[in-house]
Amino acid sequence: MKRLMTTMLAGAMSLAAHNALAADDVTLQLKWVTQAQFAGYYVAKDQGFYEEEDLNVEIKPGGPDIAPPQVLAGGGADVIVEWMPAALAARERGVPLVNIAQPFKSSGMMLTCLKESGIETPEDFRGRTLGVWFFGNEYPFLSWMSHLGIPTDGGEDGVEVLKQGFNVDPLLQKQADCISTMTYNEYWQVIDAGIPEEDLITFKYEDQGVATLEDGLYVLEDRLEDPEFVDKMVRFVRASMKGWKWAEENPDEAAMIVLDNDATGAQTEKHQKRMMGEIAKLTAGSDGTLDVEDYQRTVDSLLAGGSDPVITEAPEGAYTHEITDKAL
Repeated sequence: MKRLMTTMLAGAMSLAAHNALAADDVTLQLKWVTQAQFAGYYVAKDQGFYEEEDLNVEIKPGGPDIAPPQVLAGGGADVIVEWMPAALAARERGVPLVNIAQPFKSSGMMLTCLKESGIETPEDFRGRTLGVWFFGNEYPFLSWMSHLGIPTDGGEDGVEVLKQGFNVDPLLQKQADCISTMTYNEYWQVIDAGIPEEDLITFKYEDQGVATLEDGLYVLEDRLEDPEFVDKMVRFVRASMKGWKWAEENPDEAAMIVLDNDATGAQTEKHQKRMMGEIAKLTAGSDGTLDVEDYQRTVDSLLAGGSDPVITEAPEGAYTHEITDKAL
């Protein structure tokens, strides 16, 4: 009996060791710092959804000096979170990014202006100073201005572009008439700074008909030729979308999971819960599958840049449904 128990214990330990070794490593590079914008991935890890798919997922926070496409091209990640305008621009420059899933259905980007500036419609942007994020985030703005026929090199008929840091200081200090904000983040920083909502006017890219896709999952094209990598991404996307749906249904709990993963201690419970509530509106309606009409709208918007378009020709092979078809 003792020999049998020893054999069974050894077998169990061997199986456990095998299972531990069997887990496939995946490194995910986020677009920005740890916050509820990426709650689905942290939830998937916390709730064991990745583990159920035999995955060991490392989530790497981003920051102002981190460009996800460069990290991916340099081998620092297997998959990245990126906005489609930046991804397509990178692809045209020679970094062959491919969208394998699209958790975000809607855009959260907008311009937020002080009402005292007198701006009431986008036509009133002319002659004004607008704060714009760069590092790939400027592409939706440049595309919008092209649609409006508003030059971005200043002058009475154009706009003066202020290269905005990742804060709301230009509006608070009245260095700009409007600044770039996200519905789930910087807009609320303006509110928290003491400017009431009734003193602000916002222009959402969604409402202006120039919204482009945000926060998709991208990999390098040649890696999709490897069946083992494809299988790993199928499991990763399936678990990630399970995490996103859990986060939508349990926003406060998801926000707390994000806080538990914030190594900097910079995030607050109030801000993350509020952010998660807004993020849930953007992921609602998506099962992770890229909507071809949304993709085409983004491409058309980026191409419509007159003499200075974001991309110069319609991309080929920039997305695949292979992963989501198998995952979902």
